[in-house]
Amino acid sequence: MTTVKPIEQYQGTGRRKTSVARIYLRPGKGKFTINDDTLSNHFNNHPGVEDLIKAPLKETHNLTKYDVIIRVNGGGAMGQAGAIRHGIARALLVANPENRPTLKKLGFLTRDPRMKERKKYGQKKARKRFQFSKR
Repeated sequence: MTTVKPIEQYQGTGRRKTSVARIYLRPGKGKFTINDDTLSNHFNNHPGVEDLIKAPLKETHNLTKYDVIIRVNGGGAMGQAGAIRHGIARALLVANPENRPTLKKLGFLTRDPRMKERKKYGQKKARKRFQFSKR
């Protein structure tokens, strides 16, 4: 009976607004798979998203070193892109801790805390109020 060698992979979780992305980096040629789809198909109407996502890999010179498998859900396209970038940066940190100064300096390891503000009672939205009438 032959033993199966486990696949070497590095995992990272990224979050942005209401989006959560699980990232798996595997040694490969730089192929991106998002929810069993290609990168360009998943973000087809959003220019510049591809550069945003690939930025941590470019800055650490790992763009063609790893295949990236992504599971992302929640939020919109830009929130998902931010979550993916955050997750890739965290996975690169697991793969090689020497990447930390580069990723930290560029702000890729910082979780963006901005969230949608909750709607308050007696108001139309979070801050918008109903029209005031003096008489």
